[in-house]
Amino acid sequence: MSEALQNRRILLIVGGGIAAYKCLELIRRLRDRGASVRVVLTSAGAEFVTPLSVGTLSGDKVYSDLFDLTDTAAIGHIELSRDADLLVVAPATADLMAKMAAGLASDLATTLLLATDKKVLIAPAMNVRMWEHRATQRNLEQLMADGIHIVGPNEGDMACGEYGPGRMAEPAEIIAAIEAHFSELEFSGAQPLKGIKALITSGPTHEPIDPVRYLANRSSGKQGHAIATALARMGADVTLVSGPTNLANPAGVNVKRVETAREMLTACEAALPADVAICAAAVADWRVDVDATQKIKKEPGAEAPALKLVENPDILATLSRLTKNRPSLVVGFAAETEKVVEHAVAKRKRKGCDWIVANDVSPETGVMGGELNTVHLITGEGQEDWPLLPKQAVAERLARSILAHFEKKKAKA
Repeated sequence: MSEALQNRRILLIVGGGIAAYKCLELIRRLRDRGASVRVVLTSAGAEFVTPLSVGTLSGDKVYSDLFDLTDTAAIGHIELSRDADLLVVAPATADLMAKMAAGLASDLATTLLLATDKKVLIAPAMNVRMWEHRATQRNLEQLMADGIHIVGPNEGDMACGEYGPGRMAEPAEIIAAIEAHFSELEFSGAQPLKGIKALITSGPTHEPIDPVRYLANRSSGKQGHAIATALARMGADVTLVSGPTNLANPAGVNVKRVETAREMLTACEAALPADVAICAAAVADWRVDVDATQKIKKEPGAEAPALKLVENPDILATLSRLTKNRPSLVVGFAAETEKVVEHAVAKRKRKGCDWIVANDVSPETGVMGGELNTVHLITGEGQEDWPLLPKQAVAERLARSILAHFEKKKAKA
């Protein structure tokens, strides 16, 4: 059960659109994590999901009518919004977003959104052309300026047959955004990791073959960057050593950009001493023994050039076996395509690190470059199997585990 959502009160507003069916899974997952959920079902939303199904999963009355005298007598619509810890709109249609941006209050949902003094998170869902329309983007800018939080939309196939951005975020992604909201509240000003220095590696490395070609892998760096963000939010002094990625530098983080494994190791050694080191980068195991100074030309009829590979430095093992300036906690990642836990347990012993975060990166999982991850945390005390989560949620959970580690260590001192 998620500590971040324990006893939290969520008011979920369900807009219209085929994506409304996802709200059923969202309600179930929120309740599984200890949150209570009240649902406002718009008239358009009721065309896709029924009050019976929503009410059964939420375990509470479903609200829909602004002028229902029974509802008004029991709990006024103003109180309905203020009784919640967070308002979530999923799906947030183009129509709902436009009304919110204009400050309209034409039904129960929009009246609650206008009357609330609590934070609001929306998960947009609409046709790609509607999402890209200037009016929708203008409304989005206004909502963001008003302090509305946004999750999604994702890119993909539409129910209408088109492809592009506009798919509502998955329930796991919405829950991660909700948990991140409450985590920010919990640690706002507290900074429980203040005084802890963290070193994180992220992304792939590029090992040059010649000036235009290189050896690499499919790592996006999303998980490592998310971990840096989570630790910085909790007050840690974070240095992120990143290989080549398309990601923005996380706020409040000291970022060192590198290309190769050797450069990454040098940057890590320069960042020491550190209290915790997290090796989330997918470092290339090999490099060519000598990279060509000029582009290798393809000659007609000639055989392909033979590349002699040599082993790259093992950054995780190097940090784990330091006799001087070894971090108190060294965490490695094991990206496996088979026997995930078995290989991770062996890797932890072989590398000498304290923890291993193991994940399945088989092509069908979509982990490499994707938004979701399923991991197993292997420590000297045992194994934790985490559910499928967005990478930011994995990062938040790992950050909490690291916090617990240092609190336990402090208590023993």
